[in-house]
Order: sequence, then C-alpha cells, then structure tokens
Amino acid sequence: HGEPDLGFEARGHYYGGAWHEARNRVTFESLSPSTGRKLADVPHADAVDVDLAVRAAMKGFQEWRRVGLKERARALEALARRIREQARALAIIDAVDAGNAVKGMEGDMHWTADTLDYFAGLVTEVKGETSSQGPRHLNLTRRQPYGVVAKLNPFNHPFRFCAEKAAAPLAAGNCVVIKSSEQAPISGFRLAELADGLFPPGVVNVIAGDGRTGAALVSHPLVSRIGFVGSVETGRLVAVAAAQGLKRVSLELGGKNPIIIFADADPKKAAAAAVKGMNMNRQGQSCSSTSRVFVHESLHRAVVDEIVRLAEALPVGFPWIESNELGPIVSRRQYDRILGYIASGRQEGAKLVTGGDGPKEEALRDGLFIRPTVFDGVRQDMRIASEEIFGPVMSVLPWRDEAEMLAQVNGLQYGLTASIVTNRLDLAMETAERVEAGYVWINANGRYLGAPYGGWKSSGLGVEETFEEILSYTQVKNIHMRW
Repeated sequence: HGEPDLGFEARGHYYGGAWHEARNRVTFESLSPSTGRKLADVPHADAVDVDLAVRAAMKGFQEWRRVGLKERARALEALARRIREQARALAIIDAVDAGNAVKGMEGDMHWTADTLDYFAGLVTEVKGETSSQGPRHLNLTRRQPYGVVAKLNPFNHPFRFCAEKAAAPLAAGNCVVIKSSEQAPISGFRLAELADGLFPPGVVNVIAGDGRTGAALVSHPLVSRIGFVGSVETGRLVAVAAAQGLKRVSLELGGKNPIIIFADADPKKAAAAAVKGMNMNRQGQSCSSTSRVFVHESLHRAVVDEIVRLAEALPVGFPWIESNELGPIVSRRQYDRILGYIASGRQEGAKLVTGGDGPKEEALRDGLFIRPTVFDGVRQDMRIASEEIFGPVMSVLPWRDEAEMLAQVNGLQYGLTASIVTNRLDLAMETAERVEAGYVWINANGRYLGAPYGGWKSSGLGVEETFEEILSYTQVKNIHMRW
C-alpha cells in the first residue's frame, strides 16, 4: 500500500528529562487504521508510572518557576522552530497513526508552532494589580503558577493537542504531564523528543495509556490543575474525579453543531460552507464539525444537491497521499459506532442520499474507511440529529419557521460552535446573539489565533487559545503590606 514506515520504536515513558520503561512492562498495540498493520507496541502507564511522572514534574517545577520570563519564552519559541522544521514528518506520523489527511495535519503543525509563539509573547503580560489602602498601606496581587498540570488529549489532533494545549500552562510557569491518546499515541512521544533539552528536566513529561491511566493522573494529589479535551461523557467523569481534590479544570468537550442557512444565501456557497464545516480531512472526527444542516425550505433542494455533489467529489483513500481528503476512521470501535448511527438513521426514517458505506477500491479493503454520508429529511428527535456521531455524517433539517428552527438549534445539551450563512447583517448578528454556542461563524470557518475557543452548556468549561487561557493557569495571591 506504500504506507510510510514511521520507524518508531518505543523507548518508554518520558519524564524527568529521560526515558523510562513502564514499570509493569505492559504494552498495547497501535494499529494503522488504513491497513490494520501494527505500527508499534506502546508502553502502558499504570498508577506507579503516573506517580513517578508527576513527582518528576513537581521536582522540575521547583526550577521552572524560577526561570526568567525571557528564558521561558525562548524555550517555547525554540520548540516552535523545531516543530516547523519537522512539520511534514510530524504530519506523516499523524496521517498514518490517526488516519487524518496529511495536508490537514501539516497545517496542524504550523498552527501549533504559531500557538507556542503566541503564548511565548504573552509571558510578560501576566501581571497583578496594586491598590492604595490608605497611608503606609499597599495592597498588591501576584499571579503564580499552580505547579503540576495534567493534560489529557483525544485522537483527532494527536500532535497538535499534545503540544498546543501545553503552551499556556508552560508559559505561565507550570510543568505538564501529557497523556497522549491511546488511539494515536506515537506523535506524543515525538513531542517529547523535540522538547528534550529545551526545558529543565521534569517540565515536559509524556506518558501513554488508557482511561485508567487518565484516572490515576487526574486523582493524583500533586496534580493541581487539569485540562481535558474529549467527549462530554468522559469530561463529566474527569470533573467528578477532580472535584474530590477541589482541582481547577478546563474542559473542551463535544458538539452537535448547527449550520443555519437562510433563504437569501447563495445555495452553492452555503453547501460549500456546510461541507467544509464538517472537517472531512479528519473524517468528521471533530468536536467543532457542523453536522446539523438547517436549510431554509426555499433552498432545500438546491443545497442538498450541491452538498451531495461536493461530498461525492471528495477523494477517499490513504491519508498520506496528498490528494486524498478523507482517510480512515481512527479505530475499529469508532468505525463500528459510526456505522451504528448510520443504521439508526435509516431505521428512523431519514433518507440516505449518499455514502453510508466504504469505498469499493480493493486496495482499501483492510482499512476503516467510510465515505462522506448525507441524510436528508432528518427530524431533530432522530439520534443522528441529537447525538454526537464524531464521523463523516451530515444531517439535513429543512425549516420554514425561524423561531421553531432556533428552538431546535438550541434544544440540545451541546453548545460548542454554530455557523450562520446569510447576506443580511442584521439577521446574522441577531441570530449570532440567539444561538447558544461559544464560537459562532458568520459566512466563515476555521480558527483564529488569539480568539477564545470554548463551549457553552455541556460542551465545556473555560476558554482556550487566548489570553484568558494563560491566566487560567495561574493562581491569584493577595499581598498586603504596611510600612
């Protein structure tokens, strides 16, 4: 199949500036979702490994917290340079291990490097305040780091989330213990290699494992701050476990995001926005994917026809080939889950207009491929319209009454993103005010550096990718002085 050989051989977990074999010597297999080939035996961290990694991070914190701001920024910038230099090679790792299109993954690497530079530039802006409390009195505040931050990451941006989500806590003076995704763990260890030597030992630590590893990390008494990206269900478990230690938590969780197409929109542009919003270069495995297409009935037929045309034109195949847009689903479990939702859509009466199965090419038979799938005539009470599928499945919901449509848009537990397509400024802004989501696009798509990203309702706690994120990794200390 021409699948690239990653040349990866596990060296163990990385903590305290060195590699350590898993104490239990237990490993798990990382399999290629494109071919089923074993890519590596990955060490599985148990509670003992977690404890060693966290204690190494706490030791590193004693040095890192005293590093000057300029030196701290230079370390982040140096890591950003290494990532840019290795962008293509890192993208290939994630394409092979996670199944995502290599072009999109290469973009991930540059976004990650830009994010590291962004937070490096903010280290001097983490400031306190002073106030006068009368003669011979001075009140001031300082922002100080928490200490050890646990970072638990999903599979859809394997390298990017390991590195990007560490930028703000590191910039604020914390140390991180990163648990890479069990479905795509390899690039997390590559991050450890790139960070080696740039930071004091124990500042950046990377381990791998499953939910038990994550639970041990969240509950560890020396972990003071937690950042989690993943499903709503797992996010709730993380929050409950963190609450036992009264730990501060950031959660970036799932979405069942709407794209609202008004009657004045251009049907072709609206359809293109709907397809682009599905993030098909990650097979729709994206928390921000706009999988519910609310289209005004006057444009319904034209928009659906164009969505189908665009979806069927997307090349499906091996993700390391530059021309392919869709690779395989990340794991057999996720693949079966998505097919289960497609079956439920049919059973509940939605009209399958394209996709629903894998490509017919013989070369792809061993991979977990699903073609872009579009259902029409979907009702909001169907599972495919109310539950996060995390796959390349779009549901079209025609609407006539605006108030009824908005009630359906806002009627779910999710509130991560929303997209609006209209040429009317007043309608666009009024709708943006009324949708219950943390990140709203109007005739646009994508993420923008420095713009806060975070969900409402069950889609998360806190915002990231902005100045508020670095502040969230500090604690406020009040100091009152009399002289």
